[in-house]
Amino acid sequence: MTFASYPALRLRRTRYTAWSRALHAETRIAPSDFIWPLFVMEGRGIEEPVATLPGVSRWSVDGIVARGREAAALGIPCIALFPYTPAGLRTEDGREALNPDNLMCRATRALKDAVPDIGVLTDVALDPYTSHGQDGLIDAAGNVLNDETMAVLADQALVLAAAGADIIAPSDMMDGRVGAIRQVLEGAGHANVQIMAYSAKYASAFYGPFRDAVGSRGLLKGNKRGYQMDHANSDEALREVALDLAEGADSVMVKPGLPYLDIIRRVKDEFRVPVFAYQVSGEYAMIEAAAAVGAGDRDALVLETLTALKRAGCAGVLTYHAAHAARLVGG
Repeated sequence: MTFASYPALRLRRTRYTAWSRALHAETRIAPSDFIWPLFVMEGRGIEEPVATLPGVSRWSVDGIVARGREAAALGIPCIALFPYTPAGLRTEDGREALNPDNLMCRATRALKDAVPDIGVLTDVALDPYTSHGQDGLIDAAGNVLNDETMAVLADQALVLAAAGADIIAPSDMMDGRVGAIRQVLEGAGHANVQIMAYSAKYASAFYGPFRDAVGSRGLLKGNKRGYQMDHANSDEALREVALDLAEGADSVMVKPGLPYLDIIRRVKDEFRVPVFAYQVSGEYAMIEAAAAVGAGDRDALVLETLTALKRAGCAGVLTYHAAHAARLVGG
């Protein structure tokens, strides 16, 4: 390509005024780009703030329904649900995940009844239900069992789909689980239920506040590095994505978000499929902490980070700032 040179070409011309910057913007974000993660807990009329996530609360089912109506009014198309499971229901085998009347199922049904046009994404993994905090079943030595876990995850997905979930999002990182879930969904007549696979989920230091929110802080025995990805690896992410797509994933996710922009771009360029990012709890908490001490403007930080994720190739972003960002950018 041949371009004019300075002074005939001055790139600052199009940046000089606000209207021109808006006209020439290459990337735009809108409320329809956001998925809003919410934490559901037992009870009624309850809002319980999460100390390490300022501005984020656990809600009883009626509060989740209210947030669903709020999302619809703001133009946010999808809610992601995560349960705060009482300690008494956490077991070694995570059996509460298969209860068709568990907290997640009740919240999903309530959302779909009250706000049928809102999409509901449900996380599939056993860590919110296990007493040991791992995402799957473990043996006597504490090793996470892949194939045995995969069968339970497929049953968990079926329970959630029957409750009305629109998107099943396996976050466990077991090998083969997307194919197993797709098979049981098809067999049970849930052909239109999507799978958004956590395909490149890294063993990250940014997940701490989330574990507070779901009540698993301090429960974890060992770590999750045996199944979540090593943050040093990039090529491996492409292999994970390729396998999940081959097994029937409709979309894929990179998690965390901002520290992995290179992975998002590589996945998008390689596969040309819908790629989502999860702007995780630690990312959210850093923005809130910076804003609280005057180290940065909260609104500007929110919009810049979300724009960066979209620019990198995301079709959408799971973000705790979803409602706030939707108000900032409008319809």
